[in-house]
Amino acid sequence: MIRVTEERTMQKTTPITCLFLDIGGVLLTNGWDHHARRRAATNFKLDFAEMDNRHHLNFATYEEGKVTLEEYLSRTVFYEDRSFTRDQFWEFMCAQSHSYPEMIELIAQLKSRYGLRIAVVSNEARELNAYRIRQFKLAALVDCFISSSFVHLRKPDVDIFRYARDITQTTPEQIVYIENTPMFVQIAEGLGIRSILHTDFKSTCGKLASFGLLTEEGVIHETR
Repeated sequence: MIRVTEERTMQKTTPITCLFLDIGGVLLTNGWDHHARRRAATNFKLDFAEMDNRHHLNFATYEEGKVTLEEYLSRTVFYEDRSFTRDQFWEFMCAQSHSYPEMIELIAQLKSRYGLRIAVVSNEARELNAYRIRQFKLAALVDCFISSSFVHLRKPDVDIFRYARDITQTTPEQIVYIENTPMFVQIAEGLGIRSILHTDFKSTCGKLASFGLLTEEGVIHETR
């Protein structure tokens, strides 16, 4: 009982100094998910079932940065002659990414007002991750990218969260993690990291308010 009370007191008194964020589904649309692959199959007249099966055989090593984009495409699409080029397919992959401006602005305001460090903890392949960081100017917002293809670890491996903590030099009590995948939220919470299952802008603002960062309307208030 005493231990639980101490933990609750620590959560209330330890200031939040860092936000851990996913990219896909939080700041941007997912980069290369099931829906994007199905659109690609339709656009390029591919057998979706075959392409998706090949994708699933390769995506873990691809996201961990252990195979290149060229190797991934050779294994999933260009294992036989096609009527389109690799560049055309890559351009289509890139075109699937769009930003969530409201969320990006929210994180920028939080960083500015509270001096928070922003760390991305994300499963993304190297080339697509680099494109998205550059295209949407995420380096101006994010202090460090703990991307699966950079650190050769991917969620749900708990070590990627430990790695992120080491890089940011934070304790679990100092972190709020915003993520759109329920399992990853549960894993982070199991490590003592307060987490938000992001489903929409308004509900995330409400949860941030409960942590003392925002009002329920999403307007940043002055700390006292």
